Amino acid sequence: MHVYSQHALEQMQLRNISVAEVEDILKNPEHVTMEDGLTVYQKRMHTNNKPYLLRIFVNETKQPPVVVTGYKTSKINKYLVP
Repeated sequence: MHVYSQHALEQMQLRNISVAEVEDILKNPEHVTMEDGLTVYQKRMHTNNKPYLLRIFVNETKQPPVVVTGYKTSKINKYLVP
């Protein structure tokens, strides 16, 4: 179970990322990595037939873990090793 920071909820709304999308990635990530002490869950998605990578940043040192932020990027190869 994860909780969402106020910042994460605001950014998700601004970036049109649903809680359902985030929950799916947290449960079924394509790739997990660490950045700046945060766990980053990543998964390729499609919107309007365009591929993008959804990246969700989680502080797992907190109990329960806190979703800090998330964003979509078209720079898939920058973050995923082919």
